[in-house]
Amino acid sequence: MPPPHSLGRQIAWLVGLCVLCFGAAYVGGQITAQSVEGWYRTLEKPTWTPPDWLFAPVWLTLYASMALAAWLVWKQCGWPIAARPLLIFVIQLILNVGWSFCFFGLRNPQLAMVEIVVLWLAILFTTVVFWRQSRVAGILLVPYLLWTTFAATLNLSICRLNS
Repeated sequence: MPPPHSLGRQIAWLVGLCVLCFGAAYVGGQITAQSVEGWYRTLEKPTWTPPDWLFAPVWLTLYASMALAAWLVWKQCGWPIAARPLLIFVIQLILNVGWSFCFFGLRNPQLAMVEIVVLWLAILFTTVVFWRQSRVAGILLVPYLLWTTFAATLNLSICRLNS
């Protein structure tokens, strides 16, 4: 069991992890914004595609949950033990931004489909690793895994409809 962390240090870690997660959200959002009004609107999409307004609140919630999950792992384990799970977390966060780059930046749904499979596996691995350190942290990542499963299904449908 790691020594207890001061309240100031706990807050600093939580804020830092929020900055990391919402920084990734910002970068992904900037990439997405370049194509969503033009190119994305021209794509054929399945009838069950969510309305555009739904994506922002869903992602806001997911990024907040990811930051909280990472913080819980750090808080539960302390830095030396949490370093590896947090590195895995950062890798999946980079892959998260990578999907936006492939789909919206490069306008390549096929490449994005390959990337989202790798992202999904990274999220699953992160969830398992977090679960081993803090069950609550693992549970907090489950909605992210489920949403990414949905996003992968949507991505695949867009590939099929636009080939």
